[in-house]
Amino acid sequence: MNGTKLRERLSKGEAITMFNPHHVSPGLSARLVELGADSIFVDCEHGSWGFEDVRIAAQVIRGVGGAAIVRPDSHQRSLLIRYLNAGADGLMVPMVDTAGQARAIVDAVRYACPADHEKRLVVSMIETLDAIGNIDSLLAVEGIDVFFIGPGDLSQNMGYPPAPPFGQPRPQAVIDKVGFTVDKIRAAGKIAGTLVTADELPYWLEKGVQFFYVHSDPFLRLGLNGIKKSLGR
Repeated sequence: MNGTKLRERLSKGEAITMFNPHHVSPGLSARLVELGADSIFVDCEHGSWGFEDVRIAAQVIRGVGGAAIVRPDSHQRSLLIRYLNAGADGLMVPMVDTAGQARAIVDAVRYACPADHEKRLVVSMIETLDAIGNIDSLLAVEGIDVFFIGPGDLSQNMGYPPAPPFGQPRPQAVIDKVGFTVDKIRAAGKIAGTLVTADELPYWLEKGVQFFYVHSDPFLRLGLNGIKKSLGR
């Protein structure tokens, strides 16, 4: 699967999942796709993936029918181009606060892939109150496929911890900001995305979110806790 197929599915109103394997492992990434993930989050901002890792993983992920979505650690033009040339099926760029930044990202993608940029999914991450304040101008930028609200960084920007205790909801003020932004994105006829747990997904699906980023660790934690409970630990 490449960005074109993801975009086509989103345009039809389908929901798409993107799982974070939390390990630099093409094999694990492929297995997650085999188990039902639509795409894999290759985190080069907080993770330790290298360019050659991206190249190999993207090939393996596409081979089993998924797509590799890379998050770079900055907006640096040459960095975006290198990940695309390494084979990323899409870019999920953090901390996009202004329309000018969004346009520069689109320009970099089209420069790197002049003949097939439509095969790459472009995701703009909205993670600050400044970005939400600029949401109307951001939504007017052509070439952004998904406007993704990052609740962790947004929480920090609003003065809260990046994540609540395991199993607990985020502060209501953060949920309200995410909801406000989703409504703005949807009203503009654009695709909204956000990070969810399995418990949160139905709520945001009903709100119109279509692009769901999911961590794999909670599933492992719940499974291991179940085993430990059975062992009386």
